Amino acid sequence: MKALLMEEYKKLRYTEVPEPEIRSPDEILVKVKAVSICGSDVHGFDGSTGRRQPPIIMGHEAAGEVSAVGAGVKKFKAGDRITFDSTIYCGECFYCQNGQVNLCDGRMVLGVSCDEYRRHGAFAEYVVVPERICYPLPLGLSFDEAAMTEPAGVAAHAFRLTPVGLDETVAVVGSGLIGLLLLDVLKASTAGRIAALDTDSSRRETARLRGADEVFDPADPELGAKIRKFSNGRGIDRVFEAVGAAAPIQTALSIVRKGGSVTLIGNVSPRIDLPLQSVVSRQISLFGSCAIAGEYPIVLDLIARKKIDVASLISKKAPLAEGQIWFDKLYNREDNLLKVVLIP
Repeated sequence: MKALLMEEYKKLRYTEVPEPEIRSPDEILVKVKAVSICGSDVHGFDGSTGRRQPPIIMGHEAAGEVSAVGAGVKKFKAGDRITFDSTIYCGECFYCQNGQVNLCDGRMVLGVSCDEYRRHGAFAEYVVVPERICYPLPLGLSFDEAAMTEPAGVAAHAFRLTPVGLDETVAVVGSGLIGLLLLDVLKASTAGRIAALDTDSSRRETARLRGADEVFDPADPELGAKIRKFSNGRGIDRVFEAVGAAAPIQTALSIVRKGGSVTLIGNVSPRIDLPLQSVVSRQISLFGSCAIAGEYPIVLDLIARKKIDVASLISKKAPLAEGQIWFDKLYNREDNLLKVVLIP
């Protein structure tokens, strides 16, 4: 089969590789119909994360058609249209038994090769995944849209972790893909006013068009006063940080009210300086949100009902053979791309 193989950092080759085989009764061979490029793939493209060690076929945001099934597969058959989680979990450990499959002791992520494991992903014509991470597509949902279920699930998981009251003020720091998807999740789930913050004026405008009640520039010297006015003088009740770097995390902590919470979704910088005294003395709750833990069915339903608008976030669809071109553009931050979907 053909696949997009990262042979070395920053070098992808569209080449022939062995087709993956079903080796366990619970596995499914999927013919990939659409696979999108995740920000974590782009960050791993240059080796900075250490989680995409070449050679590796990356890709974990995908949808396709069942090509073959193992002898133990019960819910799917050849020809079914499906998508699948990015996390491969064991289903048996303490965390899996408690519904925290994203924290599984044996957790692996498709398209990741790190010191602990190597698992080829979906930038290929075929991929093999276990039945337990697969989900049927609603009628009428395109493969392109279904490939966006994974990032939408990341946004939904962060929301489910956070104790958002019905009419509380909410802010999303970072209007990239996850931040914009989170705006949709919030609009579908809470009556409170929603603010979006980003240093990029075009992304602030995109957030406004997607329904943010107000948008702010984190670099604005009047930010504090404007946030207090927006939030009845208190600060924001619930803040989500969707970048994962020092500056936006500091922004999130600066705008949250006393007794409020900050949910950290982004994961770019391994370490940051934490203003401990401010967090402790103002009794701020910090939540770390990792991947997805059961949100796929509800997210697929929300996408199918257009409550989460993924189609408008797809900047470009291109053949998988052009993968190097689009990785380079995303890595170099060209053309203000949000999401690129590759078609094998």
